[in-house]
Amino acid sequence: MIEIEIKANNSKEILEDIQKHIGGTILELWSECTLIVDNDLAKGSIRFIPFDWGVNLLDYNITFKDETRLKMHADAYNPIRFIYALSGSFKHRFGVDNREELVEPYHSLIFTNKSSGINYIHFPKDTKLEINVIQIIRKRFLKKRTTNVSTLNKKLYEIFLDTDHENRFIHYGTLNLKMADLVKKTRNLKAKGMLRVLKIEAKVYEILTLHIQRHNKLQQGVPLPTSLIKSELIKVRKLGEAILKNPAKNYSLEQLASDTGLSQAKLQDGFKFLYTRTVTEYIRHVRLESARNLILTTDLNISQIVYTIGFTSRSYFSKIFKEKYDITPNEYKKQIVTPIAV
Repeated sequence: MIEIEIKANNSKEILEDIQKHIGGTILELWSECTLIVDNDLAKGSIRFIPFDWGVNLLDYNITFKDETRLKMHADAYNPIRFIYALSGSFKHRFGVDNREELVEPYHSLIFTNKSSGINYIHFPKDTKLEINVIQIIRKRFLKKRTTNVSTLNKKLYEIFLDTDHENRFIHYGTLNLKMADLVKKTRNLKAKGMLRVLKIEAKVYEILTLHIQRHNKLQQGVPLPTSLIKSELIKVRKLGEAILKNPAKNYSLEQLASDTGLSQAKLQDGFKFLYTRTVTEYIRHVRLESARNLILTTDLNISQIVYTIGFTSRSYFSKIFKEKYDITPNEYKKQIVTPIAV
């Protein structure tokens, strides 16, 4: 096992501490620092992005070739960590505990320690890890004018105000597939420079909001609003991703139910829970978003786009496009191609 001892005073130093043990190169572009590794110890990347008011992102996209454990000293730098496992799993424990707790894919973890404490994060070998870590430095975050922690539930409120790090806090979250889409978006943004950092920051706050909302619901004893179990919800999400990649395919509810092994009722419940839409509404939404993107990025005419995305009627497409975006496809295309007068 590789044990990486981290005594960092900020998140960038975490990258440097990891680099000392597993090698690799740290690249910095704008404020985004990325450790890139490809050797006998690990393959992949870990990036760090700092934002204003003590909020930052650590994003793991890496496979360790041996079991790897982070031994993280809290000390003065002791943020609240909001962690989400998109793929792969890991184990966590405080230094005062003997038993590790497993955090599985699509599950979350919120924790902070006493300033004198130690945190252990245990990663498995030969497992692709996609792990999103949002870290908040409390003293800086509370200076933000729009921060109103009094709206949080009692437990989170107390831990945000614990700026002297006198208490430990741990919360193991339940299955959360909605968060997966937001985490993926932070990885797939195509913008560059300051615009890229601003867009990622916006997604980070959305992810943070979902962490807090889910914690609130669990504290209130609110059950997951679905009749499906975890494995069934994962099937629904994979189906949603497949539709997203191939919107033009001729889908039927009967065939989708057969392909997933779920009843039509469960399939509808799953889509309503994950996407707030029925199956048909979700397919239509994906096709319209795809059509709008094709208008923006290609020279295809409207009729070509209609058939490219799986519709058979141009008039129907124009009708539902206007209902969704409050503009016809032709008007939308003219707005894009019309040159700006100088």
